[in-house]
Amino acid sequence: MKKTFILAAAAFVLAACGSQPKFDGPAYLNPNAPVEERVEDALSRMTLEEKVGMTTAQSKFSSRGVPRLGIPEVWHTDGPHGIRPEVLWDEWDQAGWTNDSCTAFPALINLAATWDKELSLLYGNSIGEEARYRKKDILLGPGVNICRTPYNGRNFEYMGEDPFLAGKMVVPYVQGVQENGVAACVKHYAVNNQEFQRTQSNSVVDDRTLHEIYLPAFKAAVQEGNAWAIMGSYNLYNGQYNCHNKKLLLDILKGDWGFDGVVVSDWGGCRDSEEAILNGLDIEMGTWTNGLSGAASDGYANYHMARPYLEGIKSGKYGTKELDDKCRRILRTIFRTSMRPEPNYGRFVCPEHYQAARDISAAGVVLLKNENNTLPLNVAEGGKILLVGENAVKKMVVGGGSSNLKTAYEVNPLEGIQNAFAGKADVQWVRGYVGDTSTSYNAVSTGQDLTDNRTPEVLIAEAVEAAKDADYVIFVGGLNKSDHQDSEGADRLQLDLPYHQEDVIRALAPVAKNLVVVNISGSPVSMPWADVAGAIVQGWYGGTETGNALADVLTGKINPSGKMPFTVPYKYEDGPIKTERQYPGIKEDGDEYWQTHYDEGIYVGYRWYEAKQIPVQWAFGHGLSYTTFEYGQAKAAKSSMNANGTMTITVDVKNTGNREGAEVVQLYIADSEASIDRPVKELKGFEKITLKPGEKKTVSFTIDADDLSYYDVASQGWKAEKGEFVAHIGTSSADIKTTAAFELK
Repeated sequence: MKKTFILAAAAFVLAACGSQPKFDGPAYLNPNAPVEERVEDALSRMTLEEKVGMTTAQSKFSSRGVPRLGIPEVWHTDGPHGIRPEVLWDEWDQAGWTNDSCTAFPALINLAATWDKELSLLYGNSIGEEARYRKKDILLGPGVNICRTPYNGRNFEYMGEDPFLAGKMVVPYVQGVQENGVAACVKHYAVNNQEFQRTQSNSVVDDRTLHEIYLPAFKAAVQEGNAWAIMGSYNLYNGQYNCHNKKLLLDILKGDWGFDGVVVSDWGGCRDSEEAILNGLDIEMGTWTNGLSGAASDGYANYHMARPYLEGIKSGKYGTKELDDKCRRILRTIFRTSMRPEPNYGRFVCPEHYQAARDISAAGVVLLKNENNTLPLNVAEGGKILLVGENAVKKMVVGGGSSNLKTAYEVNPLEGIQNAFAGKADVQWVRGYVGDTSTSYNAVSTGQDLTDNRTPEVLIAEAVEAAKDADYVIFVGGLNKSDHQDSEGADRLQLDLPYHQEDVIRALAPVAKNLVVVNISGSPVSMPWADVAGAIVQGWYGGTETGNALADVLTGKINPSGKMPFTVPYKYEDGPIKTERQYPGIKEDGDEYWQTHYDEGIYVGYRWYEAKQIPVQWAFGHGLSYTTFEYGQAKAAKSSMNANGTMTITVDVKNTGNREGAEVVQLYIADSEASIDRPVKELKGFEKITLKPGEKKTVSFTIDADDLSYYDVASQGWKAEKGEFVAHIGTSSADIKTTAAFELK
């Protein structure tokens, strides 16, 4: 054993020094040997007990290695927006470290709103560096579940309503994380679209809907991003729990997609030993026996894939084929991460990460409305800016569930505006409304005291009086990360703003010279008051630099370029969820689970509103700028394409304003001659370009038959029908500037 550790240490030293002499030791310890050779060598040396031991947790956030062979344990960490503070070995309680305050990056819905693949790579690389510095091997993120309903409590952790957008944004994130020797664990696989009864909800989804809407982002993460890990979800799909769902894990993920990484259960998501053993789960994580309730002190030994697995093999109930596959995947993960050949020590809470967080947050801010050029802020020396609303001061990084973070610092919107106008204008704040006064979650506290017992009438009167002499009134409201807002474990209860915020906005409108409303949320919020505001800005949970990023956009230091990653309807009833059967699901006599029927099929988000010709408040892809852009005529490179060929669509875009700005050019494809029911059009390309005043660029999109295909249930594969297709290019799903038709032969 001592010799093994010496050889391991020598291997790491040689790798760090860049020297590669002949390695005279076990192949699995040779950092320069091919990964598969290392895997097979290590596997051949392991005992049955060691193999079984690797498949289950040994603590809240670690799973076993093989100490005898010098193979380290695997350390997992939440979450997709920052590295979670350390907890005790066997408890969720904080470990009390003083050096685990991370950089809080923007929520993933904020990243999606940037529509910027380069920023996604920066995000992934930055958070990957923080994970590596903290010696984490698997980052439990990113999340790519589709925004099926605006009520889903975890929409803020995901990337919007469109599978193409989510897929293109997740790939560089995954690649950026894994450049640092940290496995990105893409979650929650799959059809996990609500928090209500999340461990007892059965998603009933047809095959076409599954493949066209809910799987593409996961598929892109695996096949384009080469993700090293996937996390199963709590819910069931078509009657079987997803952490050991044969169709999802064996048939699709590891079969059709060729995934060679590790499947990790959500914490407590494993519910059956035999299914877990046979259906593709590789590492079972959780809390005690099932992750959801208590057990004896030797709870880890009672995990479904621990003692029951070992006893099942010894009794002849199970073979070792599945076990060896699990261990190969776990070893492959270790050799890609903690035992990889390239040394990488990461970086933590550094200026570069703070700047990345600020840039990403600002790039995702969406200017929804800007009547009479209310923005950017134009305040004379000594003028007054009044901020109204709890969200102007409430720090949002704490809370929300597993993405709860302890940060080095967090700049709130009030502080951001104060920083921007220091010595230039008088920036004041009044409460306006009382929402969530809690300031701690899982023993992480913001240190704020938001207690306020005044009535709504008193708060509104105070805000109105303070607004009378202000040059600008900026109402900062929206949701927060408490239960039934944007939070894990509970869904929202309404689409409108909570806490009487609409009353505050309408009371401010008659007295405010310039009224700007900033909505902070991670999911759609209806805005029946939109007509009374001069400008409306969609902000997000922007992390460490939220306030400074928001101020950058409001002041014009940064020209807004964010685009909506989901549709905002006028009212919830306009959307595709029409029955209790669809959401939150029904539980009839004799049912063990809540049955959630995806009866709307492929008609999610803008697909639904366009098919039904229902007007919306803010369209998918919508977002304004402080400059203007002019689109030329879209051109198809040729009149037709073959099924195995490609087609290039081009369009010229010119900045016709007087400010430099970035525009997201969006390509949607429509099938004019479909023999089956298809959406009016679907997003199939986007490019973000930056143009100086007067500058023009040609944007080019290359599409192939896959971009024209639908999932054919009869053949269980993708099919593109011959006939005419139309390329729609515009600034949102509802604002198409130009089209070009072509034929598929």
